[in-house]
Amino acid sequence: MGHESHERKKHIMREPEAVVRKQDDGELRWFAGGGVHRWLATRDETAGSFLLFEDSIEGGKATPLHSHPTAESLYVLEGSIVLHMDGVDHPLGVGSFATAPAGVPHAFMVTSDSAKLLFLHTPGPAECEAFYRQASTPLASTRDIDFSVVRAAAEQTGGMTLIGPPPFAAPS
Repeated sequence: MGHESHERKKHIMREPEAVVRKQDDGELRWFAGGGVHRWLATRDETAGSFLLFEDSIEGGKATPLHSHPTAESLYVLEGSIVLHMDGVDHPLGVGSFATAPAGVPHAFMVTSDSAKLLFLHTPGPAECEAFYRQASTPLASTRDIDFSVVRAAAEQTGGMTLIGPPPFAAPS
């Protein structure tokens, strides 16, 4: 094994860091698709095992139909959403959990005044974290919703594949 291969393997095989974040700790980022992310565990901290963040979202937000290269799980901490996954709508409230396996099309829409969701990507590939970072800015900056930023980040990182518009009927 050459020196370069050994160094690459050594980096990949490193141990996860010990991470302790108390309430209100964690990097805050404004996601261009709408919502404030609180980063709880990055892929570097977990040695690529997972990526974990909390998302605080205003009512009415709907994501485009999309998929990820790894599994994405969500847990509803506050509020309610409708999750469209693999062609079926699932109303989810506080305490609800769902997993979209890698490649499975999904989208969600916030149906309450606001919602707080916990997102877990397993494993924590570089593409997914790169996507979320590129499609967001530190919270102190602007808070304009701009899906062109989300689209560009998806195309450049491979952390999300946009499939189509939100699959939800317009509110009446």
